[in-house]
Amino acid sequence: MIHDTAIVHPSAKLASDVEIGPYSLIGEDVEIGSGTVVESHVVIKGPCTIGKNNRFFQFGSIGEECQDKKYAGEKTRLEIGDNNVFRESVTIHRGTVQDKSLTKIGSNNLFMAYAHVAHDCVIGDDNIFANNATLAGHVHVGSAVILGGNTAVHQFCKIGSNSFTGGGGIILRDIPPYVMINGIDNTPAGINSEGLRRRGFDKEVIMSIKRAYKVLYRNGNRAEEAVQELRKMAETTKEVGLMAEFVANSNRGIIR
Repeated sequence: MIHDTAIVHPSAKLASDVEIGPYSLIGEDVEIGSGTVVESHVVIKGPCTIGKNNRFFQFGSIGEECQDKKYAGEKTRLEIGDNNVFRESVTIHRGTVQDKSLTKIGSNNLFMAYAHVAHDCVIGDDNIFANNATLAGHVHVGSAVILGGNTAVHQFCKIGSNSFTGGGGIILRDIPPYVMINGIDNTPAGINSEGLRRRGFDKEVIMSIKRAYKVLYRNGNRAEEAVQELRKMAETTKEVGLMAEFVANSNRGIIR
C-alpha cells in the first residue's frame, strides 16, 4: 500500500506488497524488495537497492549524498540486504568514487534511533548499533557486532566480528574479532564471552579465544609476535586464525 501523500519517483521499482507511509519520498533509481515497510516521513534516494522485509521508521534519511567535501555528484550506490530495522532518524549515505562507489549493509541488522552510517562503509550481518552509534567514512564492520550507545568510529577503522563496545566509546583503531572494548576509556576489556555463548560457540573454543586474547594483550607481545603465536594456535582452533589474520592485515593498528 502506498499512502496518498507519499511521493514515489516513476523509475522506482517496488515489490507489490511494499508499504509506503504518509509523506515519505522514494526517489529515482530506488529498488525495494518484498515485505518492506517504510513508515511516515522517510526519505530514500538512489541509486539504492533494498532487499526483503526491511523496516524503516519515521524521519530516516536513506541513500542521501555523502558529506565528504570531495563528492562532486558522481553516481554512487547504496545496497541493503534483508530483514534490517532502521529506527527513528537513522541516516545512511551512499559511497564515493574515491573508494568503490558503494555503501553496503548486510542482513538482520538493527540500527537504533539516530545511528549514522557514512559513505563507503561495509557492514555485515546480525549487528546491533545502539542509539547514536556513528560510523565515519570507509569503516568496515563484521557480523554479530554490538556498538554501544554514542559509540563513534573513526574513518577507515575495521571492527571485527563478535566484538562489543561499551557506550560512549571513541574508536580510533581497529577492534579484533571477539574483543570487548570499555566505552569509558576505550581500552580492551577481555573477550565478548557472553555474546559468544549466546551464539552457540563451544566452551573449548571460547577458552581458546581467551588464551588468544592473553597472547595479544597480556603477555607483552608486539603485534607481529602475537600474530605468530596466534597462527600456531589456529592449527587447532580456526576461530583464533580469524584474530591472527585480522591483526596481521590491520592498517590502522589494533586498539590497545
